[in-house]
Amino acid sequence: MPTIPSPDIQPGRLPSGEYAKRFAGATPRLSPSQALLEAERCLYCFDAPCATACPTSIDVPSFIKRIGDGNLRGAARTILDSNPLGGMCARVCPTENLCEAVCVRNTQEDRPVAIGRLQRFAVDALMEGKQPQIFSRAPSTGKTIAVVGAGPAGLSCAYTLAREGHNVVVLDARPKAGGLNEYGLASYKTPDGFAQAEIQWLLGIGGIEVRNSWKLESTAQLQALQQEFDAVFLGMGLSSTAALGIPGEDLPGVQDAVDFIAALRQSEDLSSLPVGRRVIVIGGGMTAVDAAVQSKLLGASVVHMVYRRGPEQMSASKAEQEWAQTNGVVMHQWLAPLEILGANGHAHAVRFAEQQLVDGKLTPTGREITWEADMVLKAIGQQLGNPVLGQVGLTLQGGRIVTDADGATSLPGIWAGGDCRAGGLDLTVEAVEHGKRSAKAIHQRLSAAR
Repeated sequence: MPTIPSPDIQPGRLPSGEYAKRFAGATPRLSPSQALLEAERCLYCFDAPCATACPTSIDVPSFIKRIGDGNLRGAARTILDSNPLGGMCARVCPTENLCEAVCVRNTQEDRPVAIGRLQRFAVDALMEGKQPQIFSRAPSTGKTIAVVGAGPAGLSCAYTLAREGHNVVVLDARPKAGGLNEYGLASYKTPDGFAQAEIQWLLGIGGIEVRNSWKLESTAQLQALQQEFDAVFLGMGLSSTAALGIPGEDLPGVQDAVDFIAALRQSEDLSSLPVGRRVIVIGGGMTAVDAAVQSKLLGASVVHMVYRRGPEQMSASKAEQEWAQTNGVVMHQWLAPLEILGANGHAHAVRFAEQQLVDGKLTPTGREITWEADMVLKAIGQQLGNPVLGQVGLTLQGGRIVTDADGATSLPGIWAGGDCRAGGLDLTVEAVEHGKRSAKAIHQRLSAAR
């Protein structure tokens, strides 16, 4: 039998100065002259389709008009009044599928107005200015709301409630606030510590207290929140990764992609992060792309990203798929993992079965393929995985919380939003809207009860 080499996983695959270059922002900021020229391309449509396509209903023509007029503070006010996390969403929102997809310039010039980059330009100008907090709190209502989860939904809810004069206590399991924005996005999308800078801006409104390292682990905890606070918002995100359910999944060298990304985001020295020479990423979403691209950026020689269906079914946008390929990731479709092969107590290869659609069902063709790998990253989706939610009596669907349009759950006084809410798109911008809309519903309920 041929000798199987030891796994080649090591840090420092690149010259020390190369890491900063590779992990710099993927999309450069517009210069003032570039922003002005881009703003002038906007036709300021009446009943603009771009505003309708935005989950947070930003008045896109209005903020772009203000940029064109040189009123960046006014542009930022328009954006942040609808989306308090407008800076992060400008960086990570799939604008090519939302606002920019319906821009009328697509039909005239085959190129939409760069709405996302203009949004970032305006918000960054505000946050880097002398008076970044553009809003003020209403008089205190004396009401206090608990927000469980300091991700996009929870932060949006907390900020919106604080503006209305309520006090908010945000409870989060992690050492830092931010949720997905801090732990789950590629470093090249949010360089220079922007996630934490945005949180500091949010907290600047006043009336928000963040308590870290608090995890919902019992029904007694949730019942205590109901008794202590005037309302509760659940914005916990998704805490666990779905299993592949194949042999070898627990071998050393196999890791959840979300954990890989979180470690990278929290690292102060990227050269200290070990990465395999040969990496296989299993999945077809944004997390899979982020893990695959960052593996390449860390110095992996070969990175395969493998999905069980076709490219049209991948949840990663076309732009994300192209970004992966641009960065040297080899993408494969119609391959389902059968087994992770081990040797000497470590993963060394993955065996896949080719698939095809037969009468609408995935069916093996009979062909198999095996690729060697030093690291295998799983990115096949996340799930809520918190038994407390069902135990306390919340209605669940597919493990997520069922709510009405305003986020109200089956339990009085409890609202929910973001990825933990059933029926969503799992987008940051949608989570922001969930939090904002629930906050307005909570405010209305508490105001009526005075």
